[in-house]
Amino acid sequence: MNAIFKRKSIRKFLDKEIEDEKIERLLKAGMQAPSAINSQPWEFLVVKDKDRIEKIENMSQYSKPAKTSTCCIITLFNEDYLSQFENYKWVQQDMGACTQNILLQAVEEGLGAVWLGTYPDEERVSYLKEHFNIPENVFPYSVIVLGYPTEDYTGTDRFDKDRIHYESY
Repeated sequence: MNAIFKRKSIRKFLDKEIEDEKIERLLKAGMQAPSAINSQPWEFLVVKDKDRIEKIENMSQYSKPAKTSTCCIITLFNEDYLSQFENYKWVQQDMGACTQNILLQAVEEGLGAVWLGTYPDEERVSYLKEHFNIPENVFPYSVIVLGYPTEDYTGTDRFDKDRIHYESY
C-alpha cells in the first residue's frame, strides 16, 4: 500500500530514458486492472520519440509536463471490440482502474508520472487521433506522462473524516 500513499502527480523529469523492462511492467500492471464482465478493454500506445512526445505536449494547456518526459503511454479502448459485450457501459471505470494501476506501478519503479485527462474531451481525443494515426473506432482515454523525477517526492495525506458517512448520508 505504500505506492498508494506515496503517489503524487509529477510534472518535471530528468533527461533519462526509461528502461524497456520498466515500461513492460507498467503495461502489465495496467492489464491487471479489474474490468466489468472481465472485458479488459485496454490497448496501449507507447510514445518514446521526442518529436511525438512534443505532439502530446501541445495537446492542451495542461499537457506541458510532457515537455521533459522520456516516455508517454496513451491508454486506448476499441469500440468494435467492446461491441461484443451486451449493454457494456463501464469503459470509463475500467480505463480509470487501468490508468491508476500504471500510476501506482510507476511509483514502484522509481518513476514519476502525471495523468493527462483525454476522454471524453472531444478536442483532445480528435487531436490524439490525428497526430498518432489512431483509427476511427479506437479512442484515447488518458495519457500517462512518465519519467525519472527531478527530486524525491512523497504523497500528500488526503484523509478527511468529514467525507465519510455510515449507513446513510
